[in-house]
Amino acid sequence: MPTYDPKSPKADDFINDEEIKATLAYAEENKNNRELIGQILEKARPKKTEKGCTCAGLTHREASVLLACGIPEVTEQIYAIAEEIKQAFYGNRIVIFAPLYLSNYCVNGCLYCPYHLKNGHIPRKKLTQEEVKAEVIALQDMGHKRLAIESGEDPVNNPIEYILDCIKTIYSVHHKNGDIRRVNVNIAATTVENYRKLKEAGIGTYILFQETYHKESYLRLHPTGPKHDYDYHTEAMDRAMEGGIDDVGLGVLFGLELYKYEFAGLLMHAEHLEAVHGVGPHTISVPRVKRADDIDPDAFDNGIDDETFAKITACIRLAVPYTGMIISTRENQSVREKLLRLGISQISGGSRTSVGGYAEKERPHDTEQFDVSDQRTLDEVVNWLMERDHIPSFCTACYREGRTGDRFMSLCKSGQILNCCHPNALMTLSEYLEDYASPETKKRGYEMVERELDRIPNEKAREIARQNIEDIRNSNRRDFRF
Repeated sequence: MPTYDPKSPKADDFINDEEIKATLAYAEENKNNRELIGQILEKARPKKTEKGCTCAGLTHREASVLLACGIPEVTEQIYAIAEEIKQAFYGNRIVIFAPLYLSNYCVNGCLYCPYHLKNGHIPRKKLTQEEVKAEVIALQDMGHKRLAIESGEDPVNNPIEYILDCIKTIYSVHHKNGDIRRVNVNIAATTVENYRKLKEAGIGTYILFQETYHKESYLRLHPTGPKHDYDYHTEAMDRAMEGGIDDVGLGVLFGLELYKYEFAGLLMHAEHLEAVHGVGPHTISVPRVKRADDIDPDAFDNGIDDETFAKITACIRLAVPYTGMIISTRENQSVREKLLRLGISQISGGSRTSVGGYAEKERPHDTEQFDVSDQRTLDEVVNWLMERDHIPSFCTACYREGRTGDRFMSLCKSGQILNCCHPNALMTLSEYLEDYASPETKKRGYEMVERELDRIPNEKAREIARQNIEDIRNSNRRDFRF
């Protein structure tokens, strides 16, 4: 029987089934232990220091106790602390991105994804490089600067060389004042050599959802194809780190397995990365199973309601305070609005989950990976965020200034990231307002910019940002960054 070891390179050791079961039993036993819960909440609360703010985070066992606790006033405290942590380290900034689907060819048999090999009626499509350019121009015309590219796993149709060619094409397109400044990559687990190639291509974060940490369920849900190999998939982030990618993104697909098990496994994976590589996940995503072509979410009996989903998000924020948290357009406007307060720091906007969807005038549905619940335009999302006092940020500066991995985390933990991220958010928002925004959004946006400039802690940074924004408004100069 494998034993729990967060420093082990083996999946069965750092995502240890016996440890998760023991954690869930411990959480159940202590879910009404007010003394212990009070201690855990106090540990989670951010502490002010002379250098800024610090936050201890929680272990998977501590966080699991909070998740199991059903005491209403404790839940309110969890939410309040999650909001406090979010404000301390990410402020009111929300990073905007869009997914770009390159190909839905796939050789896997995943039971929850319409791209599975046996789905014979979904049209299969793979973008040519000219079609990639058309998609990028359409995204640039919306105002996007950051993409997450997605592709099915197919070594013949979607080899690493194809992905690399697409990245090169994306970075090569300069349309009006538009540029895609950072490409994040969400593709299947691969080799150290291929991760090195992705790093050399200039990617930002490598994202790979575990789907489920429950090994028995994983093997059942992935009956055929290379993704069936649980160990190879679960150990992918270690190979990515070995290949030089120090920003990696975790996630599970909530609804496939019991959520408390997934929650503990997700945090154990984060602890493993911290223990072995000295830096935890750059992002954690929280998708839920959604309806799609030939996929009925009701077929999975582990679905979670909105309130449980919110509590999961808040508890992740308490456990891993410095990570970016992502929610996609799988979720509707009201769910996204609540979760923004509880820890989410990145959202997609104006998304289309079909291959070649952005270049089409009407939203295509025949090659969608999942139904998009929030179908608002990017401008509508930007306006909505500002109306609720969130700063929409199109910033990609940290990647391009080398503030990745432990360098980003050290700045975040010291609070110094505010002197980079806040002005960068305001400058990239000003670019959006000047080049893409509707009149109403532009008016509201510049009112926000004027208010928020005064919140930049460093006086010199504040004045430089103010001057750069004036240049953005009065000239075609773009891409200022700290």
